[in-house]
Amino acid sequence: MVRSVVRDTVGDRIFMAFNYLVLTLLLVVILYPLLYVLGASFSSGQAIASGRFWLWPVDATLAGYEAIFKNRMVLVGFYNSLFYTLVGTLINVVMTILAAYPLSRPELPGRRIIAFAFFFTLLFSGGLIPTYLVVRDLDMLSTRWAMILPTALSVWNVFIARTFFENTIPKELREAAELDGCDDFNFLGRIVLPLSGSLLAVLALFYAVGHWNSYFNALVYLYDQSLWPLQLVLRDILVQNQVDPGMLVDAREMAAKAQLREILKYSLIVVATVPLLIVYPFVQKHFVKGVMLGSVKG
Repeated sequence: MVRSVVRDTVGDRIFMAFNYLVLTLLLVVILYPLLYVLGASFSSGQAIASGRFWLWPVDATLAGYEAIFKNRMVLVGFYNSLFYTLVGTLINVVMTILAAYPLSRPELPGRRIIAFAFFFTLLFSGGLIPTYLVVRDLDMLSTRWAMILPTALSVWNVFIARTFFENTIPKELREAAELDGCDDFNFLGRIVLPLSGSLLAVLALFYAVGHWNSYFNALVYLYDQSLWPLQLVLRDILVQNQVDPGMLVDAREMAAKAQLREILKYSLIVVATVPLLIVYPFVQKHFVKGVMLGSVKG
């Protein structure tokens, strides 16, 4: 058996070299800010303020991290953010599936009207004040539910999940399940969900990132500091370390405060992003496929 070897032409080699060059530049553009933030978090405030820091830590110190974890509220914030992320993501995924699957069934009465009602909320919303009044009237102010229920459903994710069900779950499979006496709930739980692993992983990732980074709802609805998520706790630490010339008389104290604030800006970013960076590799294989969910219909 003679194997034919296909050799790249000069044009192919130039094209591949250009691709590698562009990808390398994109890698540098993306990687440099991450390394800069990480290196700055371990550098002294004086080195950052004077411009001596470029990429690698200068006058290495852990002062920023010591100032963060010395605050007992950091552990409270970690626990609260973890609670909001786990419970909120679970509710988000369940609500999204329960809304998207019926909309994917063509025999649903009033399907188009219901879908338009969902879509309408993407164009217009009640706004902050009406939402606040609803949360207040439901007695959810300064409770954990204020961080979970107002964001229990993303309409955009509902449409993504609906399109996934329409294009991935064959009609013949449902008909075969109905002949075997399988009702809608059993079909959804035993057949549809096991075949929708990528969808569930992507929905969980999107919702989890949103909950972990959420701070505005906490700023509006939560008055009790023991309920604050990590993002709000870190913001409070940064605010507490602001330099107020009217309150500081000693020039050395003012300089030390300013240097610590420089370090804190970067240390806070690292502390807030490390948990997501740890989780992301476990769902990364689903992420690329998830980005394309619902993009092609046919």
